[in-house]
Amino acid sequence: MLLPWQSNQARDRGLWMTPRSFEEAVVWYAIIGMNVLYFMGLPFILVPVISWILFGRLVWLLWCQSDATPPEERIRIPLSLWLWTAGILVIGVALVMGHFDWGYGLGRTIKSFVNFFLRTWAVLAILPLAGCLKIRPQLIYRACCILAIQCIGLIGVGFVMSLANVDMPLYTVSLAAKIGGNGLRFYHVSLYVMEGSTARMKLFAPWPPALAFAGGVLLFLCWRERNQLLRFLGIFGSALMMWTSASRMGQVCLVAVPVMQFLLANATRPWVQIGVGMGAFGGGLFSAQIYQAAKDFKAQFDGQRASSSHVREVLGELALYKWHDAPIWGHGLLESEGPEVVARMPIGSHHTWLGLLFAHGLVGFLGLGFSFAVGYITLIWKSQKSELAETALAMLLVMTLFSLGENLETLAYIYWPGLVVLGMGMAVQPQDERVPDPARSRAIAASPTA
Repeated sequence: MLLPWQSNQARDRGLWMTPRSFEEAVVWYAIIGMNVLYFMGLPFILVPVISWILFGRLVWLLWCQSDATPPEERIRIPLSLWLWTAGILVIGVALVMGHFDWGYGLGRTIKSFVNFFLRTWAVLAILPLAGCLKIRPQLIYRACCILAIQCIGLIGVGFVMSLANVDMPLYTVSLAAKIGGNGLRFYHVSLYVMEGSTARMKLFAPWPPALAFAGGVLLFLCWRERNQLLRFLGIFGSALMMWTSASRMGQVCLVAVPVMQFLLANATRPWVQIGVGMGAFGGGLFSAQIYQAAKDFKAQFDGQRASSSHVREVLGELALYKWHDAPIWGHGLLESEGPEVVARMPIGSHHTWLGLLFAHGLVGFLGLGFSFAVGYITLIWKSQKSELAETALAMLLVMTLFSLGENLETLAYIYWPGLVVLGMGMAVQPQDERVPDPARSRAIAASPTA
């Protein structure tokens, strides 16, 4: 009798894929159940727990690994992932040193380390490591398609409710808020927020631009789904999430990331190099016009929501100004509430890099910068021959783009599947996955389950 995760591959051709291991089951059900968890007010609490469960599974399998372990079952963590993890851990060191520097005391330091590192920044380290587990990328792609399809229906319900003037939030899970902390907005259950007469969808995200962030990650994961119908619906649902959130960064992501992914993943192709060279030459000839067009685009970009752009600009200026008070280790943590001029938004929020400078100083800033540099070098190199690495490169590009308007560590719980795939791409062997293996193709064709 076959166990549930040992079912043959023929059962994976429909909508459902059967997990074949504990780690696959955790990832599969956590992704497809994201909306269920949201209506229970649990994602902000449970996703970090799931991350540590996967990390514990990785440590256990490494501990049990021996020379007798079959090569195909061995877990290998490449140097690039160790370096990525080291860069994130530097942020934890900066948090502790910042607390000591400002005399916060041991008790508050421990509390902050648990709440503001183990539950947030650490997720950016342990989930890529979890990508080294034997989890099929196709299982993540399929689960993300299912999640995106669910969101199509929820967006439709949300628009109907907005036309009926249903007040949001529908309810707040107060018990979860007492357990998880970090503000009630993470435990409000609301499908949208109203800006004037416009409904901006937010679904399982804490605010609309965060939904665009999640949609950007899902879009490039759904793109790799092999089932054409599911791929189409997944891409449509992901793009709909980005569009109905009315996020300016989401709209830029829809255009910029596919172009950047294509160019970087094909950087060694002569025709791409020639095309980029010709484009650079043309850019030099028309530099003045391009510069003016860029200024006009920025002015239009900021003008779409002038008040929001002003708040973000002032937040950035305040973060840089106050960074000079603690340039090395930072202030230890973000301020709980900012001044009235920034609508009480915490200083250090709405921008990952400026937030790092404010909260964790130059050390924390360089720590994340080092991780991203390692990620880009590794993935650009591997994406020349690996489809999985190319997908991981898209994850890193989306993260980089949204880091300019959001805090990556705070939102890790909504784009976490992208972090797992990021680790998979960094761990994949640099072999050409785009060229099918004839021997393997013949073996699959001769298989009884083919």
